Amino acid sequence: MKKNIKAILKKGFGILLVSGVLTACNDDKFFLLEDRNGLGSEVVWNSEGSIDFHLNKTYELIIPKWPHQVIPNRWEIHLANDECYFASEAGHAARAMGINGDALTNHDVFYVGNLYTLNYGSNRYLDIARCNNAIKYIPESTISEEAKRRFLGQYHAMRAMVYLELVKVYGGTTLVLEPQDPDNLQVKGRASARECFNVIIDDLTKAVDYLDGVTHSDWGRITQEAAASLKAKALLYWASPQFNPTSDPKHPYDASRWQAALEANKAAYDLCIAKGHSLVENYGQIWQTKGSANKETIISRSYSTTLAKRGHNEERKNRPQTEGGSPDKAYRATWKLLQAYPMKDGNRIDQAGNYTYDAVMFWQNRDPRFTATFAYNGSVYPLSGNTSRRQWTYVGAKVGDVAEGANWGVYTKKFTTPTLAATSVPVTNDIGGSGMDWIEMRLAEVMLNYADCANETGDMATAKNMVRTIRQRAGIEQGSNDYGLGSIAGIADMRDLILNERMIEFAFENKRNSDLRRMRRWHLLSGESLETIRIELQTDVSVDNLNKGDRDTISIEKKPNYQKYFRMSIQAQNTGFGAINIPEYHNFYTFHNDYVWRGVDIYPTIGWSGGTFDPLDN
Repeated sequence: MKKNIKAILKKGFGILLVSGVLTACNDDKFFLLEDRNGLGSEVVWNSEGSIDFHLNKTYELIIPKWPHQVIPNRWEIHLANDECYFASEAGHAARAMGINGDALTNHDVFYVGNLYTLNYGSNRYLDIARCNNAIKYIPESTISEEAKRRFLGQYHAMRAMVYLELVKVYGGTTLVLEPQDPDNLQVKGRASARECFNVIIDDLTKAVDYLDGVTHSDWGRITQEAAASLKAKALLYWASPQFNPTSDPKHPYDASRWQAALEANKAAYDLCIAKGHSLVENYGQIWQTKGSANKETIISRSYSTTLAKRGHNEERKNRPQTEGGSPDKAYRATWKLLQAYPMKDGNRIDQAGNYTYDAVMFWQNRDPRFTATFAYNGSVYPLSGNTSRRQWTYVGAKVGDVAEGANWGVYTKKFTTPTLAATSVPVTNDIGGSGMDWIEMRLAEVMLNYADCANETGDMATAKNMVRTIRQRAGIEQGSNDYGLGSIAGIADMRDLILNERMIEFAFENKRNSDLRRMRRWHLLSGESLETIRIELQTDVSVDNLNKGDRDTISIEKKPNYQKYFRMSIQAQNTGFGAINIPEYHNFYTFHNDYVWRGVDIYPTIGWSGGTFDPLDN
């Protein structure tokens, strides 16, 4: 078996073998990347077409998908957060937040992977191995220097993407930068966070250089500005409290990291603007705008409703049941998220301003991103081409004989397509569903990353300008408090505002878990509860009469009229679930036992059982 593997390595399809990597299998087949019909390196790496074929599969494995589309083993640990009701029932998500079941153990976090297959999320080191092979063999190729730079820029950027995600989860991971010989493995141990970030930044610096002047013919390829934005994001993480704590005598705070991050983020933002990127004018149209027409997109994965296996069911997970949906708790907003949106003038709901918050009429006079994101009881929610369609969310609501079923107080409409017919919502025989692209990074994130760095280095004017621009796009009014920014005077206040701004700007875009851990605020959720809302009928209102009557004539914007029929209640977690309880050491997770036990010098992370590895040690 090892002879076969070695032959494959020589042919350019070499794979990474880490004795500590993953295993649900114990024979050599687990580590074998099968020979692709005898194609040798002279064919693979000396042909642009073959490299493109290899590159396409590398994109398929590395560029993130819709987070709830494919769920590798215990993936929900990384999706749990306080913006959605997902963890209220999901087993490992609930355990990650400490609200139900046993606390997470050393064997629970499988992000690195535990299978050796060509499937998304199965093995991060297989993803890295593909990049390692390309980075090793392309410079020896006979293709043009221009083509080499185009390919190498993408492979360096994607290797950095994988390592950045590993470091965000584990703090320090095994560093492998060369194809490995199975007869002479050179892989062991866990590199420190500093060593990992050095590699990530080096990869992305090279990617920015290689991709200078490159124009891709295929949408979705990594561009120079994408590589620059990833580099800026990596330096933001390296400067942030997860890796740069402010009160840890063992690891003194390093303010210079913020300056380096500021310079990189300014450069990334300037490059994005120079390359023609801009905010989509209408916040509610960001996700409905596909491909190159979306100037806000920096990194994305494209989908299609007409190509086989290229659609997805995320629209179905958002739509109400009466419109072909099967609502998923991953898109069910918490009361905390609903309260996070400011008022129409940008002021917090507990802050005096041009508008006064009313908890009964909670949707009124809010940041326009609220109504762009949520359909509340009685609101207009166009679906299936019906532009005047109203969404009823009270318990027992029906359309004809079909019950809404979920009894949600609000539905998330951010990821739905108003013109898509209900019958076309599900994927059928691998065709159809939603063709909405997944946007992994957009200009608004680059801007808020830049704002974060500017704030931490004392440039309040730039920090406010980035947020102000995003709020202006959202439709927030200037008011008497400069879009809600006028009363922000200090770094700590602005830091809180930016974190909240990210929560609402990127609601359900899979940023919240990482943001909280980056800021070392994940454990500070402890003591809170996941709560959502239900809209119930007043006791003297008949649900049957309301369903069959002319409910669309109810003036829901008039409080007395609304309260005549409806009342809101807070729905807590399931019976037996407790308050959130997240240990502080969960800022970094540890590798699962298979990785530790089968590896060489792989040790658990401090805080975890038997943990001795401190990611922040040099």
